[in-house]
Amino acid sequence: MKVKYIVYTLLFAGVGALVFYRISENKKQKMDAAGGGGKDGKKPPMAVNGVVVAPQEFANTLSLSGSIEANEQIEVHSEVSGIAEKIFFTEGAKVSKGQVLVKINDIELRAQAGQAKTRQTLAAENERRARLLLQKEAISQEEYDIASADYKTALAQTQLINAQIGKTSIRAPFSGTIGLRNISPGTYVTPTTLITNLVNSSQIKITFSVPEKYASQMKVNSVITFTVSGSNETFQAKVYALEPSVEVTTRTLKVRAIAENAQGKLLPGTFANVILPLDEVKDAFVIPTEAIVPVQGGKKVFVVRNGQAQEATVETGTRTDKDIVVLSGLKAGDTVLTTGVLTLKKETPVKVSLTKKAK
Repeated sequence: MKVKYIVYTLLFAGVGALVFYRISENKKQKMDAAGGGGKDGKKPPMAVNGVVVAPQEFANTLSLSGSIEANEQIEVHSEVSGIAEKIFFTEGAKVSKGQVLVKINDIELRAQAGQAKTRQTLAAENERRARLLLQKEAISQEEYDIASADYKTALAQTQLINAQIGKTSIRAPFSGTIGLRNISPGTYVTPTTLITNLVNSSQIKITFSVPEKYASQMKVNSVITFTVSGSNETFQAKVYALEPSVEVTTRTLKVRAIAENAQGKLLPGTFANVILPLDEVKDAFVIPTEAIVPVQGGKKVFVVRNGQAQEATVETGTRTDKDIVVLSGLKAGDTVLTTGVLTLKKETPVKVSLTKKAK
C-alpha cells in the first residue's frame, strides 16, 4: 500500500510541476509580446535597407512610338483624260524634277488649238479695224467694245487649249524614286487613274506624339535618336515642327522631326522607337521607386531619425524604371528606407543597412 501511495504522490507532483511550468512560460510569452524581447523589455530594431539622399543631376529620356514618312510622296495622276501614248519611266528608277513620265495623246487638242488660233487671228484683225474706225468716229464705242471682247475671248480660248496640251505631258514635280506602274501604253487614263507613286526619301520625317506633361519641354531644333525594327543601328533626327496645340482626345502634342537617309536604310511607312531626351534637373533628389508609399492624397516615404522610422510626405516628379525624382519633402543627408516600407509604422526602431548612396 505504501508503494502505491508513493507512486500516486510522485505522479501528482509531476503533473503539478508540468502545469506550473506551462503557466510560467505563457506569462513570459505574454510579457515578451507586450514589452519586447530585449533584456530591457524593448522590442529589438527592425532590419531594413536604406539610401542616403544627396543632390545630383538627373537626365531622363522618354521612349515613344513614331511613324516614318517620306520627305515628299505623291500619287501620280493625269489632269486630262486620254490614251497613254508613251511611258518614259522605269519602275523603281530615280527621276529628276521636271522629267516627263507619261505622254497622253493630244491630237484632238492640237486640232482644237489650231482652230482656236485661227479664230484668235480673225478676232485680232477685227479689233484692229474697229479701233481705227472708232478713231475716225465711224463706229460707236459700244461696237468697238464688242470687237475687243471677241478678241479677248478668242485669246483666252487659245490659252486654255494650250494649257490642256501642256497637261498631256505628265512630269515629276520633284526628284525621287518612281514606284510600280499601274498602266500600260495604250491605257485610257482619267484624272482618277493611279499611274504610279513618286517618293523622295533622301530625307525622312518622323512623326510622334508627346504626352501633354512633357509638351513644354519640346523645342524646335532639338535632337532625338531613334531605332527601327530589324536594325541595331541608332539614327538621329532634328525636330523642325510642332503642332500649335495639344490634341484634346489624346492629350498629346504632335511633333515632327527630319533625318538624313542618303543610304536608303529607312523606309517610309515603318515604325520607329523614338528616344526623346527631357530637360536635365540639377540638384535633384533621386530615390528608388520602391521607397515610395502611396497614401490618400499623396505619397510618403520613411526616413530614419534617432534610430526610428519617421514618415515624410513627398511630392514626386519624373519617374524611370528604377528611380523617381522627389521635388519636395526631403533634404540632403536624409536616409530613406527602401525595404519593409509597407509594414513599417511611425517611430518603429530600425537598424539600417545602406545599400547605395543616392548621388
